[in-house]
Amino acid sequence: MIQKKYIQFIALVVLSMIVTTSCERDVSDDAVLATFPSNADVYSDNPEGLTDEFFISFNPVDGANPEGFGTDQNEAYMGTSSIRLDIPAPNDPDGGFIGGIFKDRGEGRNLTEYDALTFWVKASRTALFDEVGFGFDFELDKYTVARAGIPLSTDWRKVTIPIPDPSKLVQEKGMFFFSTGTSSTDGVGFTIWIDEIRFENLGTIAQPQPRILNGQNVSQQGFLNVPFQLTGLTQTFNVETGRNVRVNAAPSFFDFASSNPGVATVDEFGLVSVIGVGEVTISASLDGVGAQGSLSLNVEGGFNFAPVPTRPEENVVSIFSDAYQDIPVSRYNSFFEPFQNTLGGVVPVGPESIISYSDLNFVGIVFNDVTFPSEAVQPVNAANLTHLHVDINVQEAIQANDRLLLQLTNYGASETVGSFLISGNQLVEDQWVSFDIPLLDFSGLGDKNRIGLLLFNSENGPDNPTISNLFLDNIYFYTE
Repeated sequence: MIQKKYIQFIALVVLSMIVTTSCERDVSDDAVLATFPSNADVYSDNPEGLTDEFFISFNPVDGANPEGFGTDQNEAYMGTSSIRLDIPAPNDPDGGFIGGIFKDRGEGRNLTEYDALTFWVKASRTALFDEVGFGFDFELDKYTVARAGIPLSTDWRKVTIPIPDPSKLVQEKGMFFFSTGTSSTDGVGFTIWIDEIRFENLGTIAQPQPRILNGQNVSQQGFLNVPFQLTGLTQTFNVETGRNVRVNAAPSFFDFASSNPGVATVDEFGLVSVIGVGEVTISASLDGVGAQGSLSLNVEGGFNFAPVPTRPEENVVSIFSDAYQDIPVSRYNSFFEPFQNTLGGVVPVGPESIISYSDLNFVGIVFNDVTFPSEAVQPVNAANLTHLHVDINVQEAIQANDRLLLQLTNYGASETVGSFLISGNQLVEDQWVSFDIPLLDFSGLGDKNRIGLLLFNSENGPDNPTISNLFLDNIYFYTE
């Protein structure tokens, strides 16, 4: 290949010399750069230009079931065969969902002349197709597009997945991908048939409405050297049916802009790098159309993370910590209406996460939901545990009468609530303070075998909150 390109280069140089030294000769042939194949077909009775084993499953280690994929010679929208997916139940020993990719066998395809991926689909029952799209090739995955929650019927229906910006797809290998389980059928397995997968130029894809951050104008504090990943990137089009179709689009489809590159820059993958002190707004456009939503950061300095825990994991039951594997948690903000005012919850700070609460009066972390059984997770059996650890950082001036009451609720044969009071003089503004609280110090706590709620209460009397804004991290039970 290198030798061939070199010969082509020499030929062009020679041609250029001939043109330059012979003014009387007309040259009408233009040099055209080679492009990749523009084959539109992906599957029609047979895979078109795909790898020999054209279905490449997602990783079974993550629960993907590679056994449910096949072809069906008895069902087809057109022709003689279709793709058949037997969606497994969640407890299937081979995996609880099915998903994978179709990949081009060559160097990729030029899809710039098409505006949509289309296919026909039916199912053995009404259900939802969790996610379908293209762009995953298990290499760069640079231009992924996904449409979620597609309604399925027992009749054949055509599905359209608009391409956010076709001009980007000059060499695409990821022809098709899907991932689905039984969340829409309450765990009951079913079958999906797919046929006539191809890229098309419909000419009816119109009214683009790109968004970043789900269309919200987000303002928050930024920190030096703590990156921020832009999420909620979507593109919405009106399609041939007259309906709007929204797809999740990879960051590389967008053109990002920083109002103050001395404070923050953003790369093609939507990663915001914070490099200076000041204020900055990150915005975006897609194929020349301004995206709804923006990120505004006020950067005053670096973020002060909580101390990294060092206790052995085998002695810990973690509710929230990047240092340990957390147990399942129903909610980090319980939203006890109508009396709770507290906003916030888990927020990313660079590669880690913290809990950030604002307008605090009280808030609960629920790890055993008894109100909504469908959301229930196992409570903590703390019978053999001795302490609760929590790191607290108050983001405001601390007054003498400030207080923070921690309460643990045990849902045993009889419900008991234990309380531990932290006073204002034990806290420091804008600094992490670590607390290791013996469970025996939670006054009123009876049994410890079904602890399902940790409440933070800053009220000093009814409707009189003392601390409004704080960070929390490293919340875990342990045995000493």
